[in-house]
Amino acid sequence: MRSSSRIAISGIGVASPYGVGRECFWEHVRQGRSATRRIDEFDPAPYACQVAAPLPPLSIDQAPRLDAHPALDSEDGDDILRERADAKRYSRASLAGVIAAREAWHDAGLRRGEPGAGVIIGTGGGGIELGEKQYREFFTDGLKRVTPYAIPISICGMLSSEISIALQLHGISHVLSTGCTSSTDATGYALGLLRSGDADVLLCGGVDACVTPGMIYGFSRMRVVSTAFNDTPATASRPFDSTRDGFVLGEGAWMYVLEREDRARARGAHVYATIDGYGSTCDAYHRVQMDPEGQQIIRAMRMALDRAGRAPEDVGYVNFHGTSTQLNDAIEIRSVRAVFGAQADRMCGSSTKSMVGHPQGASGACGIVTTALGLDRSFLPPTINVTQLDPACDMDVLPNTGRAVEVEAALCNCLGFGSKNSAVVLGRAH
Repeated sequence: MRSSSRIAISGIGVASPYGVGRECFWEHVRQGRSATRRIDEFDPAPYACQVAAPLPPLSIDQAPRLDAHPALDSEDGDDILRERADAKRYSRASLAGVIAAREAWHDAGLRRGEPGAGVIIGTGGGGIELGEKQYREFFTDGLKRVTPYAIPISICGMLSSEISIALQLHGISHVLSTGCTSSTDATGYALGLLRSGDADVLLCGGVDACVTPGMIYGFSRMRVVSTAFNDTPATASRPFDSTRDGFVLGEGAWMYVLEREDRARARGAHVYATIDGYGSTCDAYHRVQMDPEGQQIIRAMRMALDRAGRAPEDVGYVNFHGTSTQLNDAIEIRSVRAVFGAQADRMCGSSTKSMVGHPQGASGACGIVTTALGLDRSFLPPTINVTQLDPACDMDVLPNTGRAVEVEAALCNCLGFGSKNSAVVLGRAH
């Protein structure tokens, strides 16, 4: 692969359960701090699961100011005052996405109205929390309480538009919603557009804000979320541990700027890592269960490695999907071993979800940001809450303590409802 064809991550922005900012996020995951707590946004007492890792209260003022590009046909400057006035019309997902997007754009040294730039992001639920609220008001308080903005600020497809408006980008503005793999698939889509020359620079990533009464109740009914650690929330998400009993619902926005590496370096931008390959398959097996054989998970990883021009021996780290469910964790480890063979005993991996929960459609982007920062800073964050490693999960999952180490390439796994499997290979920037 020619150097000029490598796709670089040249800017990162985050709004996570820890707060706003990539450095805030990185410091917490580097030290292995749990973001899981008892839900206080609503009374969780009626539900079997009473813990989550939700976003804190956010304000548009937390987004950095951006200069306007000379090509922008606007004399209004950075319309931060207008955005502050409109913040009440954002869903929680939209607000998190805009804040993280503006940080990533600022970090990359780009300006509002950048020519040839677009947005491709992934989400599972979009503005679902606002939709739930509007339904409650419709059925309890009557028609007049429903905002005229209910539809446009709650649907998934509006999220990329909100970011395009905030950054004044006139290129492609798309949302992928493929469940838990949404933001990984958005990254794969962006990778193809950049390599083909159909886009110069793309804001990519994922956002979800699904800690709502309906979602907590629904996942509790499915028996896929943790219910055994309501009294000790910080220990509830425990991938690969023998006592794991389900995932913890998380929230957040993880955004990154993607562009050709030669373009980024010519601008003097910092290159965190490169996106080298993407693969995606479907088990075609079940709505919510993974195929125990893991054949399509294996094929997605091999596809990503092949398209990246990487051999299994090149990869030193895996950012596991690692949800903290009994079957999925074991199937994923078994599938990784099938792909990497003897290399699986020499490499390490971790699950960021042990710290921030499962942010649904944003989980792939969360893993990509974690891995990119880890490659850039030669430190791989841990999997926390591992008290007794499940024998079925027999790999070095960096239990409870991260590790200072340089690796040349890493793989990010993302698996989801509907039998979907996606993987991305990242390379170390030089």
